[in-house]
Amino acid sequence: MKIIISGSLGNIGKPLATNLIASGHDVTVISSDSNKKTTIENLGARAAIGSVSDAAFLTETLKDADALFAMTPPNLGGQNIIANTTEAGRAFAKAISETKIKRVVMLSSIGADLPTGNGPIAGLYHIEKLYNELNTSITFLRAGYFYTNFYNDIPMIQGAGIIGGNFPSDVKIPLVHPEDIAQAAAEEIVKTSSGKNIRYIISDVRTPKDVANSLGDAIGKSDLPWVEFTDEQSFQGMTQAGIPEEIAKLYTEMGTGLANGKIANDFITNNYSIDGKIKLEDFAKQFASRF
Repeated sequence: MKIIISGSLGNIGKPLATNLIASGHDVTVISSDSNKKTTIENLGARAAIGSVSDAAFLTETLKDADALFAMTPPNLGGQNIIANTTEAGRAFAKAISETKIKRVVMLSSIGADLPTGNGPIAGLYHIEKLYNELNTSITFLRAGYFYTNFYNDIPMIQGAGIIGGNFPSDVKIPLVHPEDIAQAAAEEIVKTSSGKNIRYIISDVRTPKDVANSLGDAIGKSDLPWVEFTDEQSFQGMTQAGIPEEIAKLYTEMGTGLANGKIANDFITNNYSIDGKIKLEDFAKQFASRF
C-alpha cells in the first residue's frame, strides 16, 4: 500500500513509519521541517515537506495514495489554536475529498465527543465532524491522556518534591503510550473497512495517585505525593513557566474536564476495551531513565 503519514517523525510518527516500512509498504512522511528530509529518507520513507494547513500541498501529497494517517499538531500557531487546528482539519478534508483516498485513520482523543469543556481537544471534535461528511472509510482513533505528558512534571518533582495538576488524586484517567497509538494506527490503516468507526486506544486506566506512586517508586521517591491544584494555580504555574496564556487556559480547561469526568466519560461508561500493552509501571521505568 501507498501510505501517507502526517506528524513527522515524532513519538507516534516514527514508530508508525518504521512498522509500515518493515511490513513492505510505500510510506511518505509529511513534515513541516525541511531539516527532517534526510532523516525521513534514511528511515526508508519519502519526505513531503510542507504545511498540513495547505490544502493544495496535501492534495498533491495524497494523490494516488491508498491510505492516510491524519494528525494535526495540538498547538498550531500558539494563538487561535482551536480555529487553526480546525482549519488544518478542513485542509485535510478538502484533500481527502479531492483525491478520493480510500482509507483514513485520524488521530483523535478521549473527549472528542464534546464540543466544549475539553481544552485543546475541542479542535478534534470539529475535525471529526468535518471528516464525518466525507465519502471515505475513516477510523477515529481516540487516544487517552499521554503518559509522556508527565515528563513536563520533572522540574516540579525535582524542585518541590511533588507532582500534581488541577484534577484530584482519585479520578480515573484513561492513559496511553505513543507506541501503543502507533501500533493501533498501523493495524487500522491496512484494514479493509467501510463507513466511519471509532476506536479508543488506551494503555491503562489509573488514578493520579497511582501515577505518583508508580513514578515515585521508579525514581526512588516512594513518598511522592499527588497535589491537586486549583484551576487558578494551574494556570498561573503554566504561565510562570513561560507557556502562552491561550495554551495555558486550554490545558487548564482540559484538567477541569478530567476532574469532572466529562472527558473520560464516553470511554468509561461504554466499557471500551483497553488495547494498549504498555502499562503505567512500564512507563515508570522509562520516566526514571529520563528523570
